Amino acid sequence: MITQSVESIVELLKYRGLPTSPLPENIDLPGLVLVLSNKKDAYYTTTSKGGSCPSATYRPGQLCKHQRKYFPMIDAKTQIYSESNDSIKPPGKWPGGLNGPVDPEGVA
Repeated sequence: MITQSVESIVELLKYRGLPTSPLPENIDLPGLVLVLSNKKDAYYTTTSKGGSCPSATYRPGQLCKHQRKYFPMIDAKTQIYSESNDSIKPPGKWPGGLNGPVDPEGVA
């Protein structure tokens, strides 16, 4: 994820024929949201898998406030997968990564 400069976002808005003043607080694009920083000097890139904001940078593997706000379908307890993980299988909720209790005697 790369934080975008205000200038680059202004150019994007002009290209798309959208107003540039005042700067929008967020811009929804397919699969991502650009969020204006509190200082209004940059836009953070936010997706369901990560973001470029300081919180996402300093707390890898945890959801930042932007992900919770703009991608509410992600449960705060859900593990965030790295970009290299191709699995769509959710992590197990039981010890050992299993999806339920297992009776060792019933396992063949």
